[in-house]
Amino acid sequence: MERIIEEIREDLSRRIAVTADRLADRTLAEDPAYAALLGRAELRERIHHNLRQAVEGLVLGVRGLPVELADARATGTLRAEQGLPLASLLRTYRRGGRLVWQALNEAVAAHDPAALPRLLPAAAVLWDVLDQLTDAVADAYRRTEAARWDRDRERRAALLDALLDGAGPSDGPAVSEAAAQLGLPERGRFAVVVLGAGGSGGSGEPAASGLRVLWRIRADGETGLVELGHHPLESVRELLGPLGARAGVSPVVETPGDLARARWLAALALRTVPASGGPCTALLDERLPTALVASQAELAGRLRQVVLGPVLALPAEDRRVLLNTLGTWLTCQGSTTYAAQRLYCHRNTVSNRLRRLEQLTGRTLSDPAHVVELALAHAAVLQRAAGEGAAPGAKPAGRAPRRSG
Repeated sequence: MERIIEEIREDLSRRIAVTADRLADRTLAEDPAYAALLGRAELRERIHHNLRQAVEGLVLGVRGLPVELADARATGTLRAEQGLPLASLLRTYRRGGRLVWQALNEAVAAHDPAALPRLLPAAAVLWDVLDQLTDAVADAYRRTEAARWDRDRERRAALLDALLDGAGPSDGPAVSEAAAQLGLPERGRFAVVVLGAGGSGGSGEPAASGLRVLWRIRADGETGLVELGHHPLESVRELLGPLGARAGVSPVVETPGDLARARWLAALALRTVPASGGPCTALLDERLPTALVASQAELAGRLRQVVLGPVLALPAEDRRVLLNTLGTWLTCQGSTTYAAQRLYCHRNTVSNRLRRLEQLTGRTLSDPAHVVELALAHAAVLQRAAGEGAAPGAKPAGRAPRRSG
């Protein structure tokens, strides 16, 4: 077998050169990925080299020697770095293998047709060589692609940190450059989402709602930068619903430089959601009173004591009944009738409880200013209860980032 290949080597070389021309033309005509990446001369030269390598691999295989795979690995690495799809690369390799076998048969037939049957054992050797070459190409490609993906992920994480942490002036070059590299417009409609413990976002691909979200996972939780486009802020609920998580959502901001502030506001919105409750998406603008209390822990404590101190000093059951009645009455927009229906008691029972609360606090529910005080104090009580019931080790959100300028 080796002698036959040596006898036809010159003719086979000519046929391989012609095959390289044909395969290069076919590849450029049928594969847009190759056409966008390489010119004909470069592609033809590379194909010619690979076809010769397959022939040399066949000679080595017939001799029982190992096939040289370094060039195949280098090709896989290079094409992965260039972004050529692996399917395109492997398709060209496989086509080349079939054409090598065809050229080999034609060369043997032209030299000595009677020798064709002696060529058959070479088929198994050639396919084994081609398998080794394609495996080496694919393995190198996948390794390089994985390493590149890791680099891209780390780079994107650093860019997101630059926007969400607010390092430097909000209108500085670091912010604008990070936004540009992430594909964000200089002006648009953005929001930030902060997920509670155990929540998980996803990829940066457009969600089913049509929103684009860039997720950032860190030790202190998971944050999503949402590019809203023309979608309303409320559509974020649709986005987060399948996650089954507690989440806080910032108001809409218009520039990437405002995203650090938006992240702080989203974290503040999350703090208005009870840790012991189920999945909930809290939009900050819908929870401003509660968020106000959550943002000022020291004043919230003072508010609890000054406004509701006498109620909090009651025995546990009395305290629970009065606070629950107050919260229900506030939720029902001051309707004693609706509050009674929710509490499954008579309207007069609710009225009696509210009168007792007025007596204890010195506040009158007919006075709007007093109602505001009671509502905020009640929110402060709930905040404290949520904090005490939170998982051990839970930390409050940090301070608002300092505004530049």
